[in-house]
Amino acid sequence: MLMALDTFVFSLPTLAYDRLERSTTWRHVAADRLGARPSRQFVGPGDDTIRLSGLIAPELTGMAASLDVLRAMADDGNAYALVEGTGVVYGAFTVGEVNEVKTQFFADGAAWRIEFTMTLTRVDDNRDAERRA
Repeated sequence: MLMALDTFVFSLPTLAYDRLERSTTWRHVAADRLGARPSRQFVGPGDDTIRLSGLIAPELTGMAASLDVLRAMADDGNAYALVEGTGVVYGAFTVGEVNEVKTQFFADGAAWRIEFTMTLTRVDDNRDAERRA
């Protein structure tokens, strides 16, 4: 298991990613000052986004239907726990985007090669936000 998003397990039989990119931001509000640079005040964490990309080759690894499962999870609009196979808990994430590119087709039109990318965005549990306030 590479990672799990709630009950969906990223693995060779389902959907294996070969690239994980994480981007985290923090928010600082600027206040203009006369004759000086703006002052900045830290107002809290910003977006925490994870982008996964990889390849499905249905004859060898992965299932194209896995992308449909992730799309259904995104349709629900729920946040899901994201846990790495090493045990690292990333937090609650929503599925924001799922993209696929199909190439190299069989005679029946099924793709032999499917490249995918997906974006997950962290959401805070309201209780966490209240504790920080």
